[in-house]
Amino acid sequence: MIFVTDPQIRLESDQLSSIPLQTARIAARAAGEILKSYYHNGVQMRSKGGPDLVSDADLSAERCIVREIQSAFPTHTILGEEETSGNASAEHLWIVDPLDGTTNFAHHIPHFAVSIGYYHQGVAQCGVVWNPIREDWFEAVRGQGAYHNGVRMAVGSETRLSDVLIGIGFYYDRGAMMEATLMGVRDCFRQNIHGVRRFGTASLDLAHVALGYYGAYFEYQLSPWDFAAGRLLVEEAGGKVTTCHGLEVPLNQKTSVLASNSILHEAMLPVISPYAPSP
Repeated sequence: MIFVTDPQIRLESDQLSSIPLQTARIAARAAGEILKSYYHNGVQMRSKGGPDLVSDADLSAERCIVREIQSAFPTHTILGEEETSGNASAEHLWIVDPLDGTTNFAHHIPHFAVSIGYYHQGVAQCGVVWNPIREDWFEAVRGQGAYHNGVRMAVGSETRLSDVLIGIGFYYDRGAMMEATLMGVRDCFRQNIHGVRRFGTASLDLAHVALGYYGAYFEYQLSPWDFAAGRLLVEEAGGKVTTCHGLEVPLNQKTSVLASNSILHEAMLPVISPYAPSP
């Protein structure tokens, strides 16, 4: 596993150059303050259907992010989880999850994040993931690397599945999708992996691949706002992100996602693809 600790390669995140990144930072910080307030003072959770939850914290944070983006880029399109349903094929597209990890938030577990990604012509250009409770800040700009609290990240260097932890996620479905995920986890264990971890916040799971904590992470059903920023963290840290069938990840629909240190990608695909939804 590689951790970047040499002070000679410690870089302040302000060295990243991107006008959209500055907007993403401002919006994420402001939304994070809203989440912190609700987290500490309490908020009523509501069901969107089954165990899928939403609250005024999600809605207020998304509205705040939208205001900041529209102020800086009034002609850009925004696609958000809660209220903002922009066209995923837009030339300038912001993809926003105001509260990734709502179930953790509802149970007062301080593992959730604001996630903001900016795409130009379908390609990720910059991304920010911010846990306001833990004060964990992740950001990346295409071609300029990925950073965690100002320190450049790099994926792990493991070459065997038997040397890594695997991150996983479960969709809200309690039927076939749950069973498929459990089968995928079973077959991962048959590769003698060190173990699996399920923390319930996809953007932070992807950040953990970028940090080298996980050799790989997979989930069989994610929305674009779940991975929009996190995928660029992984890619700029030297990793690879595809669907669980090894295809390009689409932005216009729910999809499976596999992120890895790149080295282990081909080893993971035959393990998890048999149970993934058809592309």
